[in-house]
Amino acid sequence: MSNVSRLSQAVTSPLQLLVLSNGHGEDVIAVRILEELQRQSNPPEIFALPLVGEGRAYEQLDIPFIGSVHTMPSGGFIYMDGHQLVRDVRGGLVQLTLSQIKAVRRWVSSQKKLGNKRAILAVGDIVPLLFATFSGANYAFVGTAKSEYYVRDEAGLLPRKSKGARWENFSGSVYHPWERWLMSRRRCKAVFPRDALTTEILKQWPIPAFNLGNPMMDGLQPTFSRQQFYSKNSQQQETVRPFMVTLLPGSRPPEAYTNWETIMIAVSALMASFQQRDSVFYTSGTVVFLGAIAPSLDSNILSQSLQSQGWRTESASPIQLRDPNILTFKQRNAYLLLTQQAYNDCLHLGDLAIAMAGTATEQFIGLGKPAIAIPGNGPQYNPAFAEAQSRHLGSSLILVDQPAEVPKIVQSLFKDPDILQIIAENGLRRMGKPGAALHIAECLQERF
Repeated sequence: MSNVSRLSQAVTSPLQLLVLSNGHGEDVIAVRILEELQRQSNPPEIFALPLVGEGRAYEQLDIPFIGSVHTMPSGGFIYMDGHQLVRDVRGGLVQLTLSQIKAVRRWVSSQKKLGNKRAILAVGDIVPLLFATFSGANYAFVGTAKSEYYVRDEAGLLPRKSKGARWENFSGSVYHPWERWLMSRRRCKAVFPRDALTTEILKQWPIPAFNLGNPMMDGLQPTFSRQQFYSKNSQQQETVRPFMVTLLPGSRPPEAYTNWETIMIAVSALMASFQQRDSVFYTSGTVVFLGAIAPSLDSNILSQSLQSQGWRTESASPIQLRDPNILTFKQRNAYLLLTQQAYNDCLHLGDLAIAMAGTATEQFIGLGKPAIAIPGNGPQYNPAFAEAQSRHLGSSLILVDQPAEVPKIVQSLFKDPDILQIIAENGLRRMGKPGAALHIAECLQERF
């Protein structure tokens, strides 16, 4: 091929982009960025390789995979539990990883032979970042797993009880020297941290870090108009509308079913507390619990659990959600709605959340609302994960050891409007505003 024809091909051929992600949440974030990339002029031709799980989030964009995908026993939570790592190794983790490394190298090599411009977008933690670094192609990194808020806030380092905790920040950043080395290579064209604080710390080193927001807060628009909260009758509506609690048990079975049982203990305790004369909600007419249930869960299992605890099916509901398959239950003056299609609305309508989830908890708090978390038995939402998440989210996430402690926290929160205002500002600051996916897509077009 002549130099002229090579130049012509370089001008007309779109960028070939390979996306590497390692987890369901990371897949979703990647897809949000890719949707915005596809809307750009001269968008890249996109391929993907989910390193954990089956990568079903990519199906909505019909993005082809370049290698094998397989769900490990841990579901990707090996960093929280050594026993899960052993199970994954027995389940073929080493063989899968080796085949994925070969697939990435094969893809880069084939694009190079074709004379195509190629790049890799790594989404997640050090694993996809390692794959990208040693691929031989230019790459960018969306860091979803770490934030400086795990170890510090704007005032300085957080006090930690254990000596081992100092390891998280031993080199001046939650990102360790070897991770920063991967981000500072010449072929690394952009790094997109989770928040402004993490970006500020990373800029102390020669890392091309950009504070463009957190894609996790994109795509959460409710189906109803926000203007209804600002109408001339909004104050009157606020006094008569029910108190609403969003329930977030997580998305991974069978853990989520166990979490649901724990959350229901908290719900029962909360309902009992509202009947007491000293309750801030004593005069409230109705309480609505919004069960935001992942499509991966079996709603029949959750329904049976509710009915065994005295909840009865109900045809009418005090609020309307856009879900034709919604299940409504009633007990005394409380309603409980189970929905697998109105997730965004459940986030926006809830006054607070009782949470045992990862991404969903962070998104709820990012809307400026408080969440109460109860550590479970894992593999995801165990005490170590919950404690780390509470450091990351600060005052917006309150941990309790037992579900029976939830009512006391609820009463203290809603007796003090100043605390709720602090929580609202904190959540928005730590999770960022919507629009990050578009900004990242535009930056990738420019950098690649």
